[in-house]
Amino acid sequence: MRKIYLEDTSLPVAREQLLQRVRWQRRTEYVPTQQALGRVTAEPIYARVSMPNYHAAAMDGIAVKAERTYGADEQHPIRLRLGSDYAIVDTGDPIPAGFDAVIMIEQVQQIDETTVEILEAVAPWQHIRPIGEDVVAGEMIVPACHKLRAVDLGALLAGGIVQVPVWQKPRVAIIPTGTELIPPAENVAEGEIIEFNGTVFSAYLQEWGADPLYRGIVKDDFPLIKEAVRQAVREADIILLNAGSSAGTEDYTVHVVAELGEVLTHGVATRPGKPVVIGMVDGTPVVGLPGYPVSAYLALEWFVRPLVHDYYGLMEPQREKVKARLGRRVVSVMGAEDFVRMTIGCVDGQYIANPLTRAAGVTMSMVRADGLLRIPPGHLGYEQGEEAEIELYRPLEQINRTIVVSGSHDLSIDVLHTLLRETNPYRYMASSHVGSMGGIVAIQKGEAHVAGVHLFDEETGTYNLPFIQKYLRGMEVVLVQFVYRQQGWIVRKGNPLGIRTIHDIAKEGVTYINRQRGAGTRLLFDYLLKQGTMDRKQIYGYDREAVSHLSVAAAVAGGTADVGLGIYSAAQALGLDFVPVAEERFDLLMSRSFFLGREGQELLRIIRSDAFRQRVESLGGYSCRDSGTVIYDSSIMQGESYREESGPFG
Repeated sequence: MRKIYLEDTSLPVAREQLLQRVRWQRRTEYVPTQQALGRVTAEPIYARVSMPNYHAAAMDGIAVKAERTYGADEQHPIRLRLGSDYAIVDTGDPIPAGFDAVIMIEQVQQIDETTVEILEAVAPWQHIRPIGEDVVAGEMIVPACHKLRAVDLGALLAGGIVQVPVWQKPRVAIIPTGTELIPPAENVAEGEIIEFNGTVFSAYLQEWGADPLYRGIVKDDFPLIKEAVRQAVREADIILLNAGSSAGTEDYTVHVVAELGEVLTHGVATRPGKPVVIGMVDGTPVVGLPGYPVSAYLALEWFVRPLVHDYYGLMEPQREKVKARLGRRVVSVMGAEDFVRMTIGCVDGQYIANPLTRAAGVTMSMVRADGLLRIPPGHLGYEQGEEAEIELYRPLEQINRTIVVSGSHDLSIDVLHTLLRETNPYRYMASSHVGSMGGIVAIQKGEAHVAGVHLFDEETGTYNLPFIQKYLRGMEVVLVQFVYRQQGWIVRKGNPLGIRTIHDIAKEGVTYINRQRGAGTRLLFDYLLKQGTMDRKQIYGYDREAVSHLSVAAAVAGGTADVGLGIYSAAQALGLDFVPVAEERFDLLMSRSFFLGREGQELLRIIRSDAFRQRVESLGGYSCRDSGTVIYDSSIMQGESYREESGPFG
């Protein structure tokens, strides 16, 4: 049943084809007004009573007949008698018959128990709320297809509406498919994958106002999937099939839809998210979403969110957008619309955006994303430094409060971020893992506030300072000691291959995993090769790159590598063994203006705190003995020689 894509439809065309074919069978239900927040009205709602339904005092004071006050002033005060000339009223009281104005109590002088004096005349109906001032009986309070807000509920109750006719929520059946899928669990065997897309779909659907119907995992079996769809059609307004939407031997979605109904689209011109199936079965829209999480979430937004809003007759909301300068080059391909997840921060008044991993299966790229860069078909992408428009996933105010961290990543930066959020919940941090050299370049170009660096210079035997002098000469920067950490060989439990030295890495049958170019760990590994008079060609896996220490540890834990150079805490986090090689200094490089500002000093206080030291050192393999020391300040050390330091081997 293998089948290639039926077509490569543009996203707008595929979406429009779907919306044009849907004919909703909407149902009305009545809900208590107090519980109607966010629901959509099924018909216009008219007030049954007026609010207020009597003439009411708008102030505390006395009710009077306006003409009785005419001529009153400081030279000619007028005295009024209780009962015949005035009545005492409080805010909200009915106005007694015969009176048509209220004088504020502050403007009344009490003469005796039954006599008051006034110094100013009032106009008819002054300080009185007439019948229907707020709501008039018979007036339309809200129209049909209106999403009820908090203030709407108050107006409805004021108008005597205690139950609201609303559209029943559209029911969306969620059918995850895959023989390898298992329900959420703490322990996962080899070959098993936790089914979590269904939970994400359900949460999105609830957020958009739909009622998710999770149908449970269905194995990769054509008759089973077909029967699941057939049953879902009887109960749901929309059906989601997750996975099996591509053209593999066990991708059955398109065949199921074709046999039960009609396929409108198989394949859209997007990246990621291309393998989408759009169809109709017995008048019910069926959307086949890719199995990869990022592709699935984007396709859910492209096709299912419009369906939900169309069901209600609501306009689909648009995200806020911002112009940002790209910190790295973003390449696209002709013919497909590209969607790139981005981190965004504001550096010196300029928004800076950096791409996250573009792999369709990396859920964390969506978690970390501040926005989305859409690259239209026919556009080859953007060069570093170019400006592009970004759709925001987070409020702009949050972006403005974000500290942009680039360069090498370390678990201690995550600790710093956590403590920052605990001490100041209005401050955020966005990290981009581009290696130490990438961090220096980001500071050089004004594209980051802070960069993590741990570059060992062979000639001087020192860390970081020679590179700052070389690449940031003349720039106002500050280098702060962050942590000392242990670098070593990350190996499987028990170290079965007996990895001890650099020469053991070159043994036959040993697979290495390296860090990306520009990473300090890679420079250290190259230094170790040089010290061992070895060539990189002797290392099987030298060209395979990982972007973090945890990625190295994950490769070793997963069996795709035997060894990698990394930090102790990464090995410990994944239950691996660690063979120490060197202690290195990991520093934070900042622009001087940021360092001296409120945010920089805030970070410095945290780095110097006992809480930071305790949390970092509890990870293992770290020392905070000099954390927070200013190692280099260009404004006072320009032209001076570097202080003597020990290299990675003391």
